[in-house]
Amino acid sequence: MVYEALSLTIPLFSNLTSNNTKRASKYYDRCRSTHRIRCSSSSADLPITVDKLESDHSLTGSAYDFERATTSLTRKSLSTSKMVTLVRHGLSSWNEEGRVQGSSNLSVLTETGVKQAERCRQALANMHFDQCFSSPISRAKTTAEVLWKGREEPLVFLDSLKEAHLFFLEGMKNVDARVIYPKEYVTWREDPANFYVKGVYPVRKLWATAREAWREILLTPVENFLVVTHKSMLRALICTALGLAPERFRSVDVNNGGISTFKFNKRGEAMLQSLNMTAHMYSDHVYIS
Repeated sequence: MVYEALSLTIPLFSNLTSNNTKRASKYYDRCRSTHRIRCSSSSADLPITVDKLESDHSLTGSAYDFERATTSLTRKSLSTSKMVTLVRHGLSSWNEEGRVQGSSNLSVLTETGVKQAERCRQALANMHFDQCFSSPISRAKTTAEVLWKGREEPLVFLDSLKEAHLFFLEGMKNVDARVIYPKEYVTWREDPANFYVKGVYPVRKLWATAREAWREILLTPVENFLVVTHKSMLRALICTALGLAPERFRSVDVNNGGISTFKFNKRGEAMLQSLNMTAHMYSDHVYIS
């Protein structure tokens, strides 16, 4: 499988001098070729590989050696750059039944969810991870156990990776919640940053929890992390890493088994490298780092 990328088109200019015209012509000839990015199933003789892209600043705009790109999530220097791979848990019983899950531990991984977790494990088999962090809530915990099967290092469960607590909505079918608690449910769905119960704003609280999770993960003295958690928490992790406010909560979506990746520089600044990858759910696709 080959993905075409970086195909450049240079606009024509009508007011160039003779010398400028020659320079523009040379630049156009140099840039007009189509470069290819090597994937796990690409042929070995392609002219541009991922390694080449990582070292060639003219192609990436120095993205792989970025500095001061965003706000630091650690507020202190790291000993090395970090790679973090985020995975959403597989299909759960309450996903299947259309219920609001929140932080409840009663929603468990289904047979389909276990198969999805196994697909994730196979898709990530060629990637190296030093540590796996997971939410301790059942559906994420079981997914992490499948992903981390056969590894010597122990799984680490973080309370800061738990899903948002949604109070009385948890366990209710969405169709029922809309009828019984119309104001609260509509606010949760359409204006989640301002959804509150008894003075608590779950999504705003989730942002603070996500920042805490990032610090716990990134200050761990290894380089490559696998993180398994929930949809709302993933939204918070992704948005806080990118400097987005709680009002952008529903700007990001992550499917069951969806994989996202971040690179962090030594300042703890994030660069999103992939979002909600799901090719492995429908094929034998394997990711390479």
